[in-house]
Amino acid sequence: MQGAGLARGGSSPYFFLSYAHTPSHDSSGGDPDVWVKKLYDGLCEHIMGLTDLPRGAKVGFLDEKMSVGTEWTDELSMNLARCKVFVPLYSPRYFTSRQCGREWWVFSQRQITQRARGGPARKNTIIPALWVPVEPAQMPQVASDLQFNHAAFGQDYADEGFYGLIKLRYFRDEYERAVYRLAKEIVRVAGEASLEEGKISKEYESLPAAFGSDERPPEFDISVLACTRSELPQGREPDYYGDQPHDWNPYHPESAMPLGDHAAELVRTRNYKVNIGVLDESARMLNEGRPKAPGLVLLDRWALESHRNRELVGRLCGEQRPWISVMTPRHKDDVVTPERERELDELTHRTLVSRMTDRAGHYSANGSIRDPDSFGNELHRAVASAVHYYWENVETYPPEGPPSEPPRLRGPDLG
Repeated sequence: MQGAGLARGGSSPYFFLSYAHTPSHDSSGGDPDVWVKKLYDGLCEHIMGLTDLPRGAKVGFLDEKMSVGTEWTDELSMNLARCKVFVPLYSPRYFTSRQCGREWWVFSQRQITQRARGGPARKNTIIPALWVPVEPAQMPQVASDLQFNHAAFGQDYADEGFYGLIKLRYFRDEYERAVYRLAKEIVRVAGEASLEEGKISKEYESLPAAFGSDERPPEFDISVLACTRSELPQGREPDYYGDQPHDWNPYHPESAMPLGDHAAELVRTRNYKVNIGVLDESARMLNEGRPKAPGLVLLDRWALESHRNRELVGRLCGEQRPWISVMTPRHKDDVVTPERERELDELTHRTLVSRMTDRAGHYSANGSIRDPDSFGNELHRAVASAVHYYWENVETYPPEGPPSEPPRLRGPDLG
């Protein structure tokens, strides 16, 4: 597969145009996405004119050859990891495509990782474009949360999208104007962005999609149980803590973001509404009975030296709640004495021993998530486990009314 816009040189492409491939409606052999290629070529032409890019430079990337149902390629992966701007081409088909959802998810991880590390990444290195206008009710949460004024590219564009403008001759000038304005916005954002290169993965089929499942995604609860600077156990360094439990940042100084906020951003990219708080007596995940939402506890093992906190975790583990995952992260450079290490390991094991049995829910053992990257990888496994057990245990509601007898098949009336 050869993607358009990949030329010689090692520079990053300005933009990645993400779109849903249209299946052919007949056997004529024509390419139903020929108009998307026209849009892409127009953007590349304008960007070359608006910049000082040399001949042969990477302007953008368009996956021309991946048909519906085919696998990802190294070339696609590489360009997602290196592009400066991500341009999703909105249409009803786009938000039902798992491939498009994965592309969005992969790019968004680069933004979140850089923000977590204290980098200057912009929030809006995703620039949505309209192929066909989409009703708000058809959009997943990640798209609804992305505020963008499409009318800035022209009201006819906002009403019709690129597909309408390109197919109707009397909109020709409006089409050219909208393409030029989108190209200008790509150049502006790319010039301001300093997004670090992401990782190139060859296991895309196992990655989550940003648009969630066909069912409306549930809410997702995240609770933090951690020390504060005013209540540190003896011998504990204060660098990882703040005034509130929510301020806990076990990956300091590698990460500049509280762990709960980092986790919430990562979970939101899977199209969940996230509720984040502190694990205390009022936490919804401690309610008895069936689950109200899947959840995750981010546990600071030093907090277990508090009797109150051990009681809270005891309540969590006392009743089987596999829809609540538990993670106990610490930084690889967070060094304590061997004696304290043994004490903390024993305390953590005693408190969470019931989480170490089959079907008890996800538990990330101490020491297994020792840097932000491994935390992100493990978190997605923890979320998948919590959601799986949530659907297994959630209360179901049968149809109203008295039960009816199943229909009986009868033979022909032989009179």
